[in-house]
Amino acid sequence: MFAALVDRGMTPLDALRAATLNAADLLGVNDRGTIAAGKLADLVAVPGNPLENIRVMEQVRFVMKGGKIYKQ
Repeated sequence: MFAALVDRGMTPLDALRAATLNAADLLGVNDRGTIAAGKLADLVAVPGNPLENIRVMEQVRFVMKGGKIYKQ
């Protein structure tokens, strides 16, 4: 998904924001979308910097949802 957005003209940063901050805004929720104290956060880790190579988002190595680790 991220690579397709970038292939169609979005910057990697804008593609990441579309899936996080902008999605939270669209849903009308203010307790998620950013990593900050008191907010809900689901986290993923990838083997590189997605701002340099958005395709690393296809290689998720770690997943945490609601404070519980699902993939490590």
